[in-house]
Amino acid sequence: MLHITDQIIIQDWELTEQFTRASGPGGQNVNKVSSAVELRFEADRSPSLPDPVKRRLRRLAGRRWTKEGAVVIQVSEERSQARNREIARDRLTALIKSALTAPKRRVPTKVSKNQKRKRVEAKKARAEVKEGRGWER
Repeated sequence: MLHITDQIIIQDWELTEQFTRASGPGGQNVNKVSSAVELRFEADRSPSLPDPVKRRLRRLAGRRWTKEGAVVIQVSEERSQARNREIARDRLTALIKSALTAPKRRVPTKVSKNQKRKRVEAKKARAEVKEGRGWER
């Protein structure tokens, strides 16, 4: 089980881990041990996530979201399979936590009439300065 918050707990059946051989640190160990982790979370079918959170998670996951509605996280940073597994689970937890917070609604603002007037006046003043630079023929 993966505890996200007190209300959201991801069950083991929702997570699938696959181990492959990794490139990178490990020397000859790389050729023998499958230390890279591919963590797959079936987000679309998850009963523990509300629909708005699923939608935000889909947007945040980007390329990590599959057509089947799963989030795939790949980690091959460490030599240890257990450490890579831990990193993958931490990343998934962080991604879901960021999807839990709803973005603030943007309140559109207008430029005040006074600001518009000041802008036009500044343009006119600048135009006069430039006009005064010209040499007479």
